[in-house]
Amino acid sequence: MTEIPVALTVTLSVGTAAAVALALLLARSMREARRLRQRSATAEKELQDALRHQAALSARTQAVEAEVRHLAANRVPDLAASLAHPHVPVRGLLDPGFRGTELDRSLTAVMDQVVDAVTKERLRMDGAAQSAMRGSTTTIQALLYQLQSKLQAMQERYDDPFVAEDLLTADFLNEQALRRIQATAIVCGAWPGLTRQDSHLGDMVLGAMSRLVGYERVQVTNQLRDPLGVVARAVEPVVVALAELIANALHYSHPELPVAVTIQQGNRGASIIVDDAGVGMHAEEMERAQRLMSGQDPMLLTELGDPPRTGFASVGQLVRQYGFAASVEASPYGGVRAIVHIPGEPLLTLMDVEKQPMSPMTPPPRGSSSGAPPIPPALPGDTTSQRPPRQPEPAPAHGETVQLGTVPERPAADTTATTGTAPSPDRVPAPDGDLPRRRRRRAVPEAALDQPFGGAAEAPPQPRTQPAAPSAPPAQSSPEESAERWAAFQRGTASGRAAADEGADDWPHPSQGRHAAPPHAADPHADPRSAEGNPQE
Repeated sequence: MTEIPVALTVTLSVGTAAAVALALLLARSMREARRLRQRSATAEKELQDALRHQAALSARTQAVEAEVRHLAANRVPDLAASLAHPHVPVRGLLDPGFRGTELDRSLTAVMDQVVDAVTKERLRMDGAAQSAMRGSTTTIQALLYQLQSKLQAMQERYDDPFVAEDLLTADFLNEQALRRIQATAIVCGAWPGLTRQDSHLGDMVLGAMSRLVGYERVQVTNQLRDPLGVVARAVEPVVVALAELIANALHYSHPELPVAVTIQQGNRGASIIVDDAGVGMHAEEMERAQRLMSGQDPMLLTELGDPPRTGFASVGQLVRQYGFAASVEASPYGGVRAIVHIPGEPLLTLMDVEKQPMSPMTPPPRGSSSGAPPIPPALPGDTTSQRPPRQPEPAPAHGETVQLGTVPERPAADTTATTGTAPSPDRVPAPDGDLPRRRRRRAVPEAALDQPFGGAAEAPPQPRTQPAAPSAPPAQSSPEESAERWAAFQRGTASGRAAADEGADDWPHPSQGRHAAPPHAADPHADPRSAEGNPQE
């Protein structure tokens, strides 16, 4: 048997040991490499996640910056505009993904703070403006009331028709200015400025009409069953509200269309309905008017337009302060119907017609016991008299002045018995409650001046420039007598003009020939106007 050499055995042993060691080292290296590859993959994944997160953060940051820029550039201006004009929409978030997040809540808090700050500043500025306007309008209103009192005193003092015409025009213009100043003052928080006594509801409607241009277009229907009146503290506020509503009806309807005003009595109060056939109002305008007239929401001057429209706003202020109600709706005539409701419990009262009768120019209530038909008020532009025709009256003598607004208190027989002289044929007493007619002056022939009249020679007329003899001062008339006199003067103006025109048709007089001079040519200093204040042809 061949023996293996020792050297070969040793070599094989060493080789085997080396192979085992190498195998172990190889296995360890493979495990390390595998672990390194895993760590590398994990690191690469983490790197990718980090890159993606960084990109997301960058995008979110850009989105937040865009939302902030959108807030400053668009949302805040829209919010400021919506505070002045509620119909302006306010844009929301630029990215809907932020809805409900902390960013959304933070931006909403910023907008709420902007609203609060802007509202407080607007209220402060508007309050300062209203305070300044209230002080100015109150002073102007007091001055206009003083001017009105002066004009009324002049109307009671002077009876000249030319002066009367100018005073009436000035008084009406003063009334226009006073109405606008009064409405502005009420909007700014002032009270109406007048305290009146308990007044008939029909008289109040007539008083509201008298403050307006175009009042002749207003047709009043009185359907009251009882003589209802308004308590003193609410008379002027209700008149102001009615004047504003009727003024709107007159302004927004055709000048030839009438405005119907109806006074109705209900179980829980009285209502005054104003109907016009004008242009009407859109739904949005109707809603805004109703909101202003309700008096519930706070009102700012900046919300009334430029120039401010104070009509509905002043009505709303009065409604909130005095307790009556006002509303608007579509009219069956195609325009707008405005309703003023006066509750019966705190504001209405029954009037004593014996102690305080209604104005003769007010349409009587439906339940009136008077059998005579009502006399409608004389309207500007009427050329026909609304009274029954009267017998023609002799014209006054040349140079004589007829006192307007005076009604004879005693018949002519009493005057004859007292003074012992017959009444002048140039003056004929007028019926009760009416005015004497003023005739156009005519030139009197010289031959007629030399002829005796009634058995005695008539004195020649005094020239116009000669001052009249001093007489006793006229007796002071009461306000009721003055009001009645001026109301009768307005009614008698139309009939006086018609009578004067009829008198002009008689010129020239037969004794003057065809080429006689007109009446005003006889006196070089005569007024070129007629007795009624109209330019002569």
